[in-house]
Amino acid sequence: MTPVIVFLTGLVLTMGIVFIALLYLRHPLFVVLSDLCGTIERAQFWTAFSNITLFLVPFVLALDHKPAAGGNQFTVFAISDQIESAIVGLIISVVILGMILSWHISRSRVPLAPKEAGAKQGAI
Repeated sequence: MTPVIVFLTGLVLTMGIVFIALLYLRHPLFVVLSDLCGTIERAQFWTAFSNITLFLVPFVLALDHKPAAGGNQFTVFAISDQIESAIVGLIISVVILGMILSWHISRSRVPLAPKEAGAKQGAI
């Protein structure tokens, strides 16, 4: 295989994996953002923004990982290295997004008063 075909194969596989992860996260992310944003329009914007960010970070990392021309590395290892770097970027993006959302969730929630908390525990 030529380095170009190896690169493009790795890129397609990588972005396919990222796309599946984004499909999996899409609805839960929208639900959380709807609750935090207060309006559907704001939640739709921030969901789209998050999806673009979660797609582009791995994409840039996958583009940056080019196989060496005339290298003696096996094709499968070159592709797996490209997938690995992009998945690391996806994980970092998801963790940062999760930290930002958890910070906003903790700031927007008012803790239950002691009387209400006791009543809730007694009901269980």
